[in-house]
Amino acid sequence: MSIRKSLIALSLVATALSAVAAGPDVSKGDAAIVQSVQLKDGTTMHHYKDGKMSMEDSLGKIVYMKDGVSMETSDGKTISMSGNEVARLFTQKKSETRK
Repeated sequence: MSIRKSLIALSLVATALSAVAAGPDVSKGDAAIVQSVQLKDGTTMHHYKDGKMSMEDSLGKIVYMKDGVSMETSDGKTISMSGNEVARLFTQKKSETRK
């Protein structure tokens, strides 16, 4: 019975490690921002290659925004939030400060 539990635990650990390894690799540019758009309220919205977005305020602090919320750009266009990549932006900013 303990061998069976050990095999199950090992398979769960292997699955978890492979999921972590499959995330975007910042060093290869997979998490690179394609476009940054200034919003009317002073925040900046970043667009990624996969169509997802992240936001930061005028001071550079990462901001959480619900998926589907409409926001107005500084030039009057309306953008709808698609995905909230807080962790991706945090990881990217962290890697940029290390360089």
